[in-house]
Amino acid sequence: MASYSKPENALKRAEELINVGQKQDALQTLHDLITSKRYRAWQKTLERIMFKYVELCVEMRKGRFAKDGLIQYRIICQQVNVSSLEEVIKHFMHLSTEKAEQARSQAQALEEALDVDDLEADKRPEDLMLSYVSGEKGKERSDRELVTPWFKFLWETYRTVLEILRNNSKLEALYAMTAHRAFQFCKQYKRTTEFRRLCEIIRNHLANLNKYRDQRDRPDLSAPESLQLYLDTRLEQLKIATELELWQEAFRSIEDIHGLMCLVKKTPKPSLMVVYYAKLTEVFWISSSHLYHAYAWFRLFLLQKSFNKNLSQKDLQLIASSVVLAALSVPPYNHIRGASHLEQEHEKERNLRMGNLIGFNLETKSDSREVLSRSLLLSELVSKSVMSCATQEVKDIYHLLEHEFLPLDLAVKVQPLLVKISKLGGKLSTASSVPEIQLSQYIPALENLATLRLLQQVSNVYQTMKIETLFGMIPFHQDFSVVEKISVDAVKHDFVSMKVDHMRNVVIFCKRSLESDGLREHLAVFAEYLNKARQMIHPPAKKPSKLGAFLPNLTEVVEKEHKRLLARKSIIEKRKEEQERHLLEMEREEESKRLRLQKITEEAEQRRLATEYEQRRSQRILREIEEKEMEEKQALLQEAEKRIKTKKGKKPLIEGEKLTKQSLMELTLTEQLRERQEMEKKLQKLAKTMDYLERAKREEAAPLIEASYQNRLVEEKILHEHEQQQEIKLSQERHEGDLREKNRLVRMMENKEVYQEMVVSKRQAEFNRLRREREERISKILHSRSQEREKLRKLKYYLNLEEERQQRLREEEEARRLEEAERRRKEEAERKAKLDEIAEKQRQRELELEEKEKKRREEMFSRPAVAASASSAPVRPLEAGSSAAPAAAAAAPSQGRYVPKFRRENPDAAAPAAPPETDRWTSGSRPSSDRWRSDDRRSSFGTGGAGSRSTWSRNR
Repeated sequence: MASYSKPENALKRAEELINVGQKQDALQTLHDLITSKRYRAWQKTLERIMFKYVELCVEMRKGRFAKDGLIQYRIICQQVNVSSLEEVIKHFMHLSTEKAEQARSQAQALEEALDVDDLEADKRPEDLMLSYVSGEKGKERSDRELVTPWFKFLWETYRTVLEILRNNSKLEALYAMTAHRAFQFCKQYKRTTEFRRLCEIIRNHLANLNKYRDQRDRPDLSAPESLQLYLDTRLEQLKIATELELWQEAFRSIEDIHGLMCLVKKTPKPSLMVVYYAKLTEVFWISSSHLYHAYAWFRLFLLQKSFNKNLSQKDLQLIASSVVLAALSVPPYNHIRGASHLEQEHEKERNLRMGNLIGFNLETKSDSREVLSRSLLLSELVSKSVMSCATQEVKDIYHLLEHEFLPLDLAVKVQPLLVKISKLGGKLSTASSVPEIQLSQYIPALENLATLRLLQQVSNVYQTMKIETLFGMIPFHQDFSVVEKISVDAVKHDFVSMKVDHMRNVVIFCKRSLESDGLREHLAVFAEYLNKARQMIHPPAKKPSKLGAFLPNLTEVVEKEHKRLLARKSIIEKRKEEQERHLLEMEREEESKRLRLQKITEEAEQRRLATEYEQRRSQRILREIEEKEMEEKQALLQEAEKRIKTKKGKKPLIEGEKLTKQSLMELTLTEQLRERQEMEKKLQKLAKTMDYLERAKREEAAPLIEASYQNRLVEEKILHEHEQQQEIKLSQERHEGDLREKNRLVRMMENKEVYQEMVVSKRQAEFNRLRREREERISKILHSRSQEREKLRKLKYYLNLEEERQQRLREEEEARRLEEAERRRKEEAERKAKLDEIAEKQRQRELELEEKEKKRREEMFSRPAVAASASSAPVRPLEAGSSAAPAAAAAAPSQGRYVPKFRRENPDAAAPAAPPETDRWTSGSRPSSDRWRSDDRRSSFGTGGAGSRSTWSRNR
């Protein structure tokens, strides 16, 4: 692999190789450059290289090379320039399509050229034998060899592009466009096998998208644009499947669309749903699922009526007629009547699945057969006013087949209506998404229904009837075997009870008891008609009412009772609504509980599966290691058994299971060393022998070689002299010929010089003209460049001035901001200094107060000693003790106050005084103690206030 300093060099080298016809080498050169890890940064040159690369791949039909190159280029462009990858892929598909179209235009018979079942399959053996045996190939085989390879390459191109663009949010539109083109390819050339594979590829891409949710650049299906692209792709797939009549693939496409809608839990646009239900009707009609076909038509009618504002009355009438006739085409009996339990369960699951596809949620119903049924569908058509929109012929045939009892005239009245209905239909002008409607497709089903109704009504009236008579009453069928087949199905599903006796040529309707539903209803209707006829013949006489005389207030009573019943009815309805609301809430709670439990179960199951996977993985790794060791051991053992031999040629006894791998390796190495030594000895002996032989051979060959050399010298001398004579002769002949040619051309010398001068003068004039033009062009370019430089210089000058002005403004603004900040800082410092000064004064004041309080307390503590000394003196009379009384009163509170321990235990203090009289001290101590407590509280409050004020000032 050649390395290039620049990608341009590789491109030039590839072009040179292409010019000399070496396209394979050019392709390999570009492939090596693209897959190299050296050029991982995107640049414009790589895009040109990719264009040239895909052109070579298409020209040489190298699909594998194209895929590898596009994958590497996607890695390069993924995060930088996705549009470049998009352009390269579009160019790749355009070239492939163009080549395929050219090959198709060259072929004369396209159908024969494309008569291949599988584009990916190789040639069949019989084709190869025929191509080699027959001497002259036929036109069909030549066309096949011309067209088929290019269509194979085009199909491979679509597959490669889809694989590269899958699950990439940045290339969703290109992915959808490629899928649409692939669908059109399959449709245009009737490629059913490739269409199935294409559908499977797209289905797998969506499955991987949902499986790997942590993938980078993963499309978000909840986004409206992504969802619309995916739905458009699936709807196009559904359309192509129906056009190719691949009904199974069409049904799988319908399931894909429904799964996509359930995945994102959003209802698509009505226009898309119309296409969905239109194709659903076709699929169900082809599969003979008339009930689901009718329900699909019903949903299509509701969509068109609700969302298509431009729908004309004629088109609405035609759609409604299709809905009614589709509902009437459903057989009037239950197909699974009398079936086994397993068949009933399968039918229930099928109904549930189809109901979800059609848009009816059947999960909350106990029995889905009661939801999707013919009778309920007809009642829905009446309640939704579908009958009123249908044509008059459809209304008449519905009334005849569902409500009238005409056992003898039913078929006669139905036949003209069927003829009129078969002529109705056509393309809808205001509903382009709906396919062309032809009501004639329902005629066979309606004829069968009319036959069944006729048999049912005749069985209620007759017991026996001739076959000719019954067959004459049914003009739809040309053979009685058809009627017999219809009757067999009706009897099988218990719709009619009858027998056909071909020996007596009669039809026997089995007797039914009087309690049977059909006979009881028939008798009741007959009695009702007889009662009406009797009242018409003998009308009852009117008698005057006597209730007015007996009940004069009957009107008021009836009115009150009516109001009471209406109120009771409203209460009952409210209670029913409350009960239904409660039931709905309970159902929602149960559903949420079920979902939570299901989520927990799924998480536990995922954890269990992950654990089991890890265990299986570890066990598998251990098992593989053991198997590998065992294989190595067995290989070593076999090798040792081959090499270890006794002198008699017998193998020694080696038990491989008891030997270890290490012992086997040592044994093998020993044997190899022994064999190597023996081989060296043999080689030495052989070399000595060869040396002797070679020496003897050379001694014998020396004189023979010398004689041969002398003979060769003589022969070469003779040959040299002969060749020299021949060369001299040839030189003389060439010289004579050159002289004759010179004499012949001498006469043309003058003309040659004249022509040469003319050509030289013309070329000189042309050279001078081109030189002048070049000088003028260069001068213009220089002038324009000087002007541009001048403009650029002025622009730079103006920009520099503007930048300087802006810088100057910024500096001034910064200076103002710094000055403002400095001013604020100084003001803050001054304010803080003032606050500190105030706080300091406050602290000094508090210290002074504390000193005063301390002095006051010391004075207070010194007073008890004075009082004790005063009490030891004799008591003076009252009139003389005016000065002692205050002292005693002041000392009295000391009995109830706290005295420190050092004062109580001081030996220098005076002896305690004798206890005073109880009554006198008690009576006098109460007011003084109260006064001292109040003083203490005031002092404590004052101290606490000062402390709190000082704390507040410090915090500020």
